[in-house]
Amino acid sequence: MTGIALDPFVRDLDGESAALRAAGPLAEVELPGGVHVYAVTRHAEARALLTDSRVVKDINVWNAWQRGEIPMDWPLIGLANPGRSMLTVDGADHRRLRTLVAQALTVKRVERLRAGIEALTNASLERLAAFPAGQPVDLKAEFAYPLPMNVISELMGVDAADHPRLKELFEKFFSTQTPPEEVPQMMADLGTLFTKIVDSKRANPGDDLTSALIAASEDGDHLSDEEIVNTLQLIIAAGHETTISLIVNVVEALATHPEQRKKVLNGEIGWDGVIEETLRWNTPTSHVLIRFATEDIEVGDQVLPKGEGLIVSFGALGRDEEQYGPTAGEFDATRTPNRHIAFGHGPHVCPGAALSRLEAGIALPALYERFPELDLAVPASELRNKPIVTQNDLHELPVELGCPFGHGN
Repeated sequence: MTGIALDPFVRDLDGESAALRAAGPLAEVELPGGVHVYAVTRHAEARALLTDSRVVKDINVWNAWQRGEIPMDWPLIGLANPGRSMLTVDGADHRRLRTLVAQALTVKRVERLRAGIEALTNASLERLAAFPAGQPVDLKAEFAYPLPMNVISELMGVDAADHPRLKELFEKFFSTQTPPEEVPQMMADLGTLFTKIVDSKRANPGDDLTSALIAASEDGDHLSDEEIVNTLQLIIAAGHETTISLIVNVVEALATHPEQRKKVLNGEIGWDGVIEETLRWNTPTSHVLIRFATEDIEVGDQVLPKGEGLIVSFGALGRDEEQYGPTAGEFDATRTPNRHIAFGHGPHVCPGAALSRLEAGIALPALYERFPELDLAVPASELRNKPIVTQNDLHELPVELGCPFGHGN
């Protein structure tokens, strides 16, 4: 099997996505580490496959896994085989594991977090305002990262003292550049840290989702310790990474489209439109690993063979002209309808979508209200992606804040 090799350094995600779309709705790809899978690259075909019961999460279906071709020190092993959780099972087991999380993250319940998110946002803005005038600021590190990490940690009951270690381990978890000899220890350290958190909550339960998962397991919902630990890890990882990238990508999009930025700040374009278009046009998640075909499946005029792995290339399908027309490659915050599937589709659709939208919908207007002159401190061409094939994630986002509102404007 040959195919398009995904760049482990992610030097040209747009070009790579275009090449994937050109290869057809089903493209043969090579993941970093020489692992071969298929990628779905078109919107309609992705929707169909994501609701096809013949495409499952059970890694034991994967031919390459059965043949022993996937080493345990593969840098992406934590994404391909993260342990038993709602991410890796289907059917009744998936519904059982997902129900408690979904109930905690309904739109109505998420809305109750608004006041806390607003308070965290205001605290972050105060820290930004304390930087010396004219000094470039890494907006990712100082604003985009702390907010979602604090929100998801509060929701799950994770102590802020664990944040530095979590950041260090997740950097290695997602990176394609983690040395193979460090992968097993990194996976073990993540397991140890999250087991410690679960044990602490079992001894001292609180008003958080981790405590609720533990209580459910004791009340007869039959969640094993492994399932609780892995679910906690999944929610923490997904619950902050996506929102970080969303906030960063919106700021970049507005900086590189000043005419639309002006209309947003004047109230001519709503923030909901900006957020949804960014989710489509510069999606936070470039590729999602991994599903497996239980039989041959026709995808257009191609075939996904039985036992092969499938990834969903959101970066490619978000600019699918068959779905969005000839302007699919353009950023247009007034685009309507904008029926993207950046948060997935089908049974495994992201349960945290409402939370991510709420965080971005609070943080971004507040950021620009406080710093209406905010702009990139370097040309957009100098921004660099981190070596993460699954996340559309910049190393940093240097900005100039300008004068805060009410201070010289």
